[in-house]
Amino acid sequence: MNQREIIAILRGLRSENAIAVTDVLINAGITKIEVPLNSPDPFVTIEKMVNHAGDAAQIGAGTVLTIAEVDRLSDIGAAMVVSPNCDQDVIAHTAAKGMASYPGVFTATECFAAIQLGATGLKFFPAFKLGPDGLSALKAVLPADVATYAVGGVGPDDFANWYKAGVTGFGLGSNLFKPDWSIDQIETAAQSAVTAFDRVFG
Repeated sequence: MNQREIIAILRGLRSENAIAVTDVLINAGITKIEVPLNSPDPFVTIEKMVNHAGDAAQIGAGTVLTIAEVDRLSDIGAAMVVSPNCDQDVIAHTAAKGMASYPGVFTATECFAAIQLGATGLKFFPAFKLGPDGLSALKAVLPADVATYAVGGVGPDDFANWYKAGVTGFGLGSNLFKPDWSIDQIETAAQSAVTAFDRVFG
């Protein structure tokens, strides 16, 4: 599986488009894919994607707020749980279920709480408010091996500055996908994001 650290955030994805969008992203080299739970019929969509490409990509949900949602995602074979917040119960339960956990954090307190509970990586959200300088300051005290993702108001044009600050990867939403975009538009955006990532991260 390709290891580019780009998480595709498919907010608003409809089930009937799920397979085509999943294939386009994987073919472009993006293999971490989340469908936020405030999308239409998200569990149906995620299960469809997992059954189609769960062996080729890490597929899961975003905007996960409860352990009941974690259980439902586990039941349909999802591999990833992404949240906007640092909920201790959700993080611990996700880890216990064997799924990757990406909780939203912003402060040192939230970062260390998430790490202690078994988070796979830290989702800095909203990243544009923290900025690369803020991440750099936090990286000075975080364990060197912890994965960090900038999410929210960050696009391919910002990759280089965040890379210099030590970020691991990015979560891309509207830079990568909009519900009314054609498959060709999504493909172009995905290829552009991958090209920008490879240029910066080598």
